[in-house]
Amino acid sequence: MPKIIYRQADGREDAVEVPLGWSLMEAAIQNDIAGIVAECGGGCACATCHVYVGQGSKVELPEIGDMEGDMLECTSAERRDSSRLSCQLRMTAELDGLVVDIPETQT
Repeated sequence: MPKIIYRQADGREDAVEVPLGWSLMEAAIQNDIAGIVAECGGGCACATCHVYVGQGSKVELPEIGDMEGDMLECTSAERRDSSRLSCQLRMTAELDGLVVDIPETQT
Protein backbone atom coordinates (compact mmCIF):
# COMPACT_ATOMS: atom_id res chain seq x y z
CA MET A 1 0.00 0.00 0.00
CA PRO A 2 1.37 3.48 -0.81
CA LYS A 3 2.53 5.75 2.00
CA ILE A 4 2.40 9.44 2.77
CA ILE A 5 4.81 11.09 5.18
CA TYR A 6 3.23 13.74 7.38
CA ARG A 7 5.87 16.09 8.78
CA GLN A 8 5.10 18.31 11.77
CA ALA A 9 6.48 21.84 12.16
CA ASP A 10 8.95 20.47 14.75
CA GLY A 11 10.33 17.99 12.18
CA ARG A 12 8.68 14.85 13.58
CA GLU A 13 7.50 12.53 10.80
CA ASP A 14 4.79 9.89 10.61
CA ALA A 15 4.68 7.50 7.64
CA VAL A 16 1.13 6.31 7.02
CA GLU A 17 -0.16 3.70 4.62
CA VAL A 18 -3.05 5.20 2.67
CA PRO A 19 -5.58 3.15 0.69
CA LEU A 20 -5.92 4.21 -2.93
CA GLY A 21 -8.73 6.71 -3.36
CA TRP A 22 -8.69 8.00 0.22
CA SER A 23 -8.02 11.67 0.76
CA LEU A 24 -4.83 12.61 2.57
CA MET A 25 -7.08 14.23 5.19
CA GLU A 26 -8.98 10.98 5.79
CA ALA A 27 -5.73 9.10 6.26
CA ALA A 28 -4.45 11.72 8.71
CA ILE A 29 -7.65 11.60 10.77
CA GLN A 30 -7.81 7.79 10.79
CA ASN A 31 -4.19 7.65 11.97
CA ASP A 32 -4.42 10.40 14.61
CA ILE A 33 -1.96 12.72 12.86
CA ALA A 34 -1.67 15.88 14.93
CA GLY A 35 -2.32 19.19 13.22
CA ILE A 36 -5.00 18.09 10.75
CA VAL A 37 -8.19 19.45 12.32
CA ALA A 38 -10.63 18.85 9.44
CA GLU A 39 -13.53 20.76 11.01
CA CYS A 40 -15.78 20.30 7.95
CA GLY A 41 -15.01 16.60 7.58
CA GLY A 42 -13.63 16.92 4.06
CA GLY A 43 -16.24 19.16 2.47
CA CYS A 44 -13.73 21.78 1.27
CA ALA A 45 -15.44 24.32 3.52
CA CYS A 46 -12.97 25.24 6.27
CA ALA A 47 -9.23 25.12 5.36
CA THR A 48 -8.31 23.32 8.62
CA CYS A 49 -6.61 20.48 6.74
CA HIS A 50 -4.09 22.80 5.09
CA VAL A 51 -0.73 21.23 4.20
CA TYR A 52 2.39 22.17 2.26
CA VAL A 53 3.01 19.54 -0.39
CA GLY A 54 6.41 18.00 -1.08
CA GLN A 55 8.87 20.81 -1.54
CA GLY A 56 10.84 19.78 -4.63
CA SER A 57 8.54 16.86 -5.40
CA LYS A 58 8.17 15.90 -9.05
CA VAL A 59 4.68 14.47 -8.48
CA GLU A 60 1.90 15.87 -10.64
CA LEU A 61 -1.03 16.91 -8.48
CA PRO A 62 -4.49 17.78 -9.74
CA GLU A 63 -5.11 21.47 -10.35
CA ILE A 64 -6.48 23.53 -7.49
CA GLY A 65 -10.22 23.89 -8.04
CA ASP A 66 -12.13 27.12 -7.47
CA MET A 67 -13.51 26.01 -4.09
CA GLU A 68 -10.11 24.87 -2.85
CA GLY A 69 -8.53 28.10 -4.07
CA ASP A 70 -11.12 30.14 -2.19
CA MET A 71 -10.59 28.13 1.00
CA LEU A 72 -6.81 28.47 0.74
CA GLU A 73 -7.33 32.23 1.09
CA CYS A 74 -8.70 31.49 4.59
CA THR A 75 -5.81 29.49 6.06
CA SER A 76 -4.50 30.60 9.43
CA ALA A 77 -0.93 29.70 8.43
CA GLU A 78 0.84 31.40 5.55
CA ARG A 79 -0.40 30.35 2.11
CA ARG A 80 2.49 29.23 -0.09
CA ASP A 81 2.82 28.00 -3.66
CA SER A 82 2.87 24.47 -2.21
CA SER A 83 -0.31 24.97 -0.13
CA ARG A 84 -3.13 22.47 -0.62
CA LEU A 85 -6.11 21.21 1.31
CA SER A 86 -5.47 17.59 2.19
CA CYS A 87 -9.19 16.82 1.79
CA GLN A 88 -8.83 17.56 -1.92
CA LEU A 89 -5.87 15.26 -2.57
CA ARG A 90 -6.77 11.64 -3.30
CA MET A 91 -4.20 8.91 -2.85
CA THR A 92 -2.78 7.40 -6.03
CA ALA A 93 0.14 5.03 -6.55
CA GLU A 94 2.12 7.99 -7.95
CA LEU A 95 1.91 9.78 -4.57
CA ASP A 96 3.71 6.96 -2.75
CA GLY A 97 6.36 8.49 -0.49
CA LEU A 98 5.09 12.06 -0.83
CA VAL A 99 5.94 14.34 2.10
CA VAL A 100 3.35 16.82 3.31
CA ASP A 101 4.29 19.43 5.87
CA ILE A 102 1.67 20.38 8.42
CA PRO A 103 1.61 24.08 9.37
CA GLU A 104 2.05 25.11 13.00
CA THR A 105 -1.57 26.24 13.19
CA GLN A 106 -4.87 25.42 11.48
CA THR A 107 -7.29 27.59 13.43
